Amino acid sequence: MKNIKRYILVATGLLFCLNTMAQNGLKRGTKAPLFTAADNSGKEVNLPVLLRSHKFVVLFFYRGQWCPYCNKQIRQMQDSLSLVAAQGAYVIAVTPETGKNIDKTIEKTHASFSIVQDNGYKIMKAYDVNYVVDDAMLVRMKNFGIDLEQNNGNADHVLPVPATYIINSAGNIIFVYFDKDYRKRVAVSTILKAISQ
Repeated sequence: MKNIKRYILVATGLLFCLNTMAQNGLKRGTKAPLFTAADNSGKEVNLPVLLRSHKFVVLFFYRGQWCPYCNKQIRQMQDSLSLVAAQGAYVIAVTPETGKNIDKTIEKTHASFSIVQDNGYKIMKAYDVNYVVDDAMLVRMKNFGIDLEQNNGNADHVLPVPATYIINSAGNIIFVYFDKDYRKRVAVSTILKAISQ
């Protein structure tokens, strides 16, 4: 019961921030920004290479292991990963959290797809999903046991809008789910529909 109240209070407070985010995300039909990064297993994740070897890349952003909505989304993606992969798609999750906290995410969700720590927020900025949490919200988060500085390993206070992009082998964004309400996430069934057409 205590945890439920905690999440309700945090959720209510975070809703006040939604209208202050300037990000709009990239639009369907635009070229996907290219990137190369190491994932949680040390494997190089190179978007151009992946687009040559897969029909699609499903790229989504999550906030951290402390976020129940993120964990739910990651578990659902993991549960349907074989269906997504059967359509020729490679899944990449991008987060600002540290490697240690990515490990906690994996413990909670059993994720087996690539998870990239976005050092310097290069990927988040390229896809226009990054925003800075204001001081008042940081205090509220800390009051509920969420230490963003510890989770991300810095004092930048940057989080992503939890958006999802599907990129085809030509490098074009063919699907976008972008909602500033962090409680809302795209259903895996919608992703499967987009990559099976």
